[in-house]
Amino acid sequence: MRRVFFIFALLLVVHTARATDERSIKDLAKALTALAHDVDPAEAQALSATAHTKARSLKKEYRVVLNPEFTVFLYNVGMRKRGWCGHWAQDIGAELKELKLKTLVLHWGEAYPKTTSENNALVVTARNQPFNQGIIVDGWRRAGRLFWCRVIEDHEYEVEQHYGHSGITVWRENMQWSAWLQDQDETEEKPKEATALRRAASPVDLADPPSELRVRDSDARAQR
Repeated sequence: MRRVFFIFALLLVVHTARATDERSIKDLAKALTALAHDVDPAEAQALSATAHTKARSLKKEYRVVLNPEFTVFLYNVGMRKRGWCGHWAQDIGAELKELKLKTLVLHWGEAYPKTTSENNALVVTARNQPFNQGIIVDGWRRAGRLFWCRVIEDHEYEVEQHYGHSGITVWRENMQWSAWLQDQDETEEKPKEATALRRAASPVDLADPPSELRVRDSDARAQR
């Protein structure tokens, strides 16, 4: 009976996760479509579904345990091949690039670069739309449960103030990695690889995350 109970509980968790993802996929697609009048709804739906599905698969691939920060620790001590926030952005970004987007544009966002609170994630905008008006797509922060919101509404990454929210984002665009996401001609050279405290990437990996010395990429204030 105990085994049956645990199997039932596991199936319930899986079902709940899928239902949550389905709602999130639908809501993100709607938010992307609302970015501009010329955004293709079908393209928005494809991007949303792909990002959610890839984030879930990376959780298994990276063998995430406990929380994102602990997985980063395992990566830094050589017990995981990938798991840093930049890896999530790279791998989800590579999948989204395959969609050959026409009405949406991929950007690389970084928050608190070169600090112990650094995070890297994708930002999606409509064509000719400013980076800060886009939508954050972050697979790392919730350990495979895709997090997304408007850049200016990401309260976990904003300039602090004592009362309420400042509304001033700390997210900035990394132009070199955005060029890679957008398959621009000047991306013949890979973005600068990390050095010093970073382990060497596998030959089949993309270039290491775009930070010089960071071994931890979490925001200590991020909610779980």
